[in-house]
Amino acid sequence: MKAFFKKWWHALLGLYALIYMPCFTYLEKHVIDEYHLIHCGIDDKIPFCEYFIIPYFFWFAFIAIACVYFFFKSQEECVRMGLYLIIGMSTAIIIYFVFPNGLGSIRPTEFPRDNFCTDMVKFLYKSDTSTNVLPSLHVFNTLVVVIAVFKSKTFKRPKLMRTIVSVIAVFICLSTVFLKQHSVYDLLAAVALILILYPLIYKNKLLSRCFKHNGRDTEKEGA
Repeated sequence: MKAFFKKWWHALLGLYALIYMPCFTYLEKHVIDEYHLIHCGIDDKIPFCEYFIIPYFFWFAFIAIACVYFFFKSQEECVRMGLYLIIGMSTAIIIYFVFPNGLGSIRPTEFPRDNFCTDMVKFLYKSDTSTNVLPSLHVFNTLVVVIAVFKSKTFKRPKLMRTIVSVIAVFICLSTVFLKQHSVYDLLAAVALILILYPLIYKNKLLSRCFKHNGRDTEKEGA
């Protein structure tokens, strides 16, 4: 039992969903009339394009696949990525609480085309409010995965994987502004959060020592 827990204890990171989801749901359900408007001139120059709904929704699979992959491939890389996501998402939730923000009327009321993608956008608008946008968690979580992939030593063809993930990440990030789900400011705030937390996750000597110690224990058990 002890050996099993030592090998799979990082699964406990998944319990964070029990904290995050109620908080985010509360924020979404309790929409307030007064909030800080997030908007810049560039937002008005970016055209609406419903086809970006495809990479936008693919984000869910993108994050899930990354979590499952690192969970089974590398405990250390999984924990680092998990902590990155948890700390960043928690920071975002706190910002939403103390600094209520939203997009205002940036979303289109009429659509230039009527197709399946447009129907998906309409569904998105109904299920997701235009509040709690800065920083963009779509962008933040995507960049966390990109960094995890670039730092990983588990891929047999790392350059190919980094290229694929980077291309997907670019389309996901662009989708947030082309669908009018986020302002450019939201993207910049997500990037800023990524840069602030990076040293805590990947330059943390204490965290590195913990995994080195764990690695020595594993070697002793296998000897």
